Amino acid sequence: MTTVILLRHGRSTANVSGVLAGRSTGVGLDDHGRDQAKGLVDRLAALPLVAVVRSPLQRCEETVGPLLEARGLTADVEDDLSEVDYGDWTGRKLGELGKEDLWKVVQAHPSAAVVPGGEGLAQMQHRSVAAVRRHAARIAEDHGPKALWVVCSHGDVIKSVIADALGLHLDSFQRISVDPCSISVISYTPTRPFVVRVNDTGGDLSSLVPKPDEEKPEGEQAAGEDVTDDGSDAVVGGSSGVN
Repeated sequence: MTTVILLRHGRSTANVSGVLAGRSTGVGLDDHGRDQAKGLVDRLAALPLVAVVRSPLQRCEETVGPLLEARGLTADVEDDLSEVDYGDWTGRKLGELGKEDLWKVVQAHPSAAVVPGGEGLAQMQHRSVAAVRRHAARIAEDHGPKALWVVCSHGDVIKSVIADALGLHLDSFQRISVDPCSISVISYTPTRPFVVRVNDTGGDLSSLVPKPDEEKPEGEQAAGEDVTDDGSDAVVGGSSGVN
């Protein structure tokens, strides 16, 4: 059903200051984050991207801006891919939040965590996964099952989507790391998703280019295809970093 590149926004001013930005307005990229965004143009140059979907927040808009300009594309803005609604925690220092009992629940048992004045992490995962799958179905219908597209969103959102694709309970999603401006890749098929990359910050992406059927070597699995009849698994890669 298509292959999605999950792109976390570049480094923001809040990332540097140690503040939980949440859905605060006016939080953009810092100088390093802007350089990261510009670097995406060359990094993704070989990939035949057909669509970009982004969170409505400024830091995601700024991250995909250079890529959209270079490709002549317009991003679809998806509210359901926005950052966690951190409610009363929005704008507070992470060091302060780390002392609260609920913060320990967020880290150890996130499926039970509901932020005061905000949303639960389980609610966040539900809306985020539904949004990705909804856009995947639309893009597959418009561009075919081998289409490559980008979602630009936030660390916890991306981690929750990866956890769903891996068949992990949300309580395990804190084991996944997603760095600023990293990409993670999921191929959705009619039977199951395949996690192709996690937290990639500089690897060669040429293997993501869909191969025409007639050029595909015997036994090779193309992006977006299911496993072969002999039961062999899709290739799964991953790395670690910081959220």
